[in-house]
Amino acid sequence: MDYLVTGATGFIGRFLVEALAKRGTVHVLVRPQSADKFEGLQQRLGDLADQLKPVWGDIAESPVITDAKARKALVGKIDHVFHLAAVYDMNMDDEVADRINNEGTRNVVAMVNALASKERTPILHHVSSVAVAGGDFSGTFTEDMFDEGQSLNHPYFRTKYQSEGIVRDEATVPIRIHRPGMVLGHSETGEIDKVDGPYYFFKAIQQIRDHIPKWIPLLGVDGGKMPLAPVDYVVDAMVYLAHQEGLDGRTFHLVETPAPSVAEVMSAFFSAAHGPEMAFTFDAQGLPTLPGALRGRIGQLPGLDLAKRGLSKTLGIPISVFGYIRSQAEFDDAQTRHALANSGISCPPLSSYAEVLWRFWETHLDTHVSVSKSLLKRVSGKTVLITGASSGIGFTTAKKLGKAGAKVLLVARTREKLEETQQVIERLGGQAWVYPCDLNDMEAIDEMAKQVIAEHEHVDILINNAGRSIRRSVAESLDRFHDFERTMQLNYFGSVRLILALLPSMTKRKKGQIINVSSIGVLTNVPRFSAYVASKAALDAFGRCLSAEIKHTGIEITTIYMPLVRTPMIAPTKLYDYVPTYTPDQAADLLVKAIVERPKRIKTALGQAGELSYALWPKVNDFILSQGYALFPSSSAARGGEPKNVDDRLTPKGVIFANLFRGTYW
Repeated sequence: MDYLVTGATGFIGRFLVEALAKRGTVHVLVRPQSADKFEGLQQRLGDLADQLKPVWGDIAESPVITDAKARKALVGKIDHVFHLAAVYDMNMDDEVADRINNEGTRNVVAMVNALASKERTPILHHVSSVAVAGGDFSGTFTEDMFDEGQSLNHPYFRTKYQSEGIVRDEATVPIRIHRPGMVLGHSETGEIDKVDGPYYFFKAIQQIRDHIPKWIPLLGVDGGKMPLAPVDYVVDAMVYLAHQEGLDGRTFHLVETPAPSVAEVMSAFFSAAHGPEMAFTFDAQGLPTLPGALRGRIGQLPGLDLAKRGLSKTLGIPISVFGYIRSQAEFDDAQTRHALANSGISCPPLSSYAEVLWRFWETHLDTHVSVSKSLLKRVSGKTVLITGASSGIGFTTAKKLGKAGAKVLLVARTREKLEETQQVIERLGGQAWVYPCDLNDMEAIDEMAKQVIAEHEHVDILINNAGRSIRRSVAESLDRFHDFERTMQLNYFGSVRLILALLPSMTKRKKGQIINVSSIGVLTNVPRFSAYVASKAALDAFGRCLSAEIKHTGIEITTIYMPLVRTPMIAPTKLYDYVPTYTPDQAADLLVKAIVERPKRIKTALGQAGELSYALWPKVNDFILSQGYALFPSSSAARGGEPKNVDDRLTPKGVIFANLFRGTYW
């Protein structure tokens, strides 16, 4: 098969080209000034890159393919043309929308018509959008509907409708029209290249998650339906439908059915972010509306447009996106589902992949990193090695250090995750190096340290952040001595081994800093964490002893008694969904404080109080801790998975107790 694709370097296009390259030769329309994007596409495809053939041209020009010889070479040789090139920008103006979306489509149609020959006539697959229904359509919009007198009061809606009309009216080759809804990231990897649609709300969700306890119910807005679909479903469906016979002239809606409501979408992403639940909703469609004439007069009031733009800028959300809160359109995809019936391809529900989308966004697209002048001054040009750098506290700290100009050495087990972190730091303008290492393996630590010294000569700051936590009482661990061994292996022996490996170069240079991330549990002696707290206490004691020995060398040792932080490490313990925690950003700020101020110890107020109370009133301390032990149930894992019907959620009394002792492990 031979394919020709416009818009191949766009978000959907990249996935489509990869799928088509597995089936045949893909001719990619490329503007000369976008040659670098084509090279990037080749690199993305790896071994499949040989299947790509550049065709130099521009849909904004007529003819699209400027070289007559190149045009002639393609006549009668193309089986399918996929037209994806278009401007998708909810803030676009009419001139750009008309020139690219309308006239560009007209030029592409003329090009495809000219590619037909007696031997071979291509099928034109026009990637339209459910936006053809306009922004105010009410009711069910079927795949057979097109010109329904709908309102098209936005350049994007208008030109998606008009460009589809151009294909319908002017194409002399067979056509198939695909109308995706809001295209989200890949349902398995989360990959997406920009903030769009529901992603506009992610920052607000993150802020709410970070400042409102999970146990507080939220009031949400219900109303319109949101036509969503992950990019992999859109591409898989289009490729399958393109190769089925008897579908010429058909239109296919590529959306989730039934479409989730605004409240369901927000609930799915709050859950993915481990934020509070939307327990109550009110229906935005039930809000009173003004009479049409009055609404029109109000819409013409001076300054209203300016106010709208100000609100949009403040929230970071295009005004047009708010329309979905009251949207009353539903997009029927019965024709699509029937055609896909035997393919094994179906649109997954948002709830099944929302966490994947959230994780990708928080890792790759949430690049707002604040860096103080004091951190810039302290770490610019310095070499900082951080363990556990691929997620949680380590990942967030690595971003801050990279943004501040440090040479960041990333250490964790999985190379792929470390490389993702490296890419994020490089996008922030920083430098990072990847050193995969299993910190349970002492010999692997030695080899990693040797490589680091060989390549960087020294490490200015070592951050021992990687750790393992086990929440299980001693009574539940009588036959699990290995829990104590493996926790000590990583949290204590691994950290000590790395310190011993890097200490000589620090001593030789007579400067450096070692930061050990300990636990608030070392100060508060919380139950159920004997293995974890003992390993962190051992590292704490080692650091205190070492500090006196190397004081004269100028090397500083700082211990951070970290409170409970919402990281992947605590995710399996569901009761922590209802317990106040630090965010990774707040935890990273403690590490920043350690680097800037170089104190001996960093403790929270509660950690200080716990340490003091245990020193002065140990029996009173034990009484309080025993109350917490009784209030907070063991995990299902600690119970051996039985009984499965036990509710892991906290009682109201437990919630109050947890908030009185904020940041403590229970």
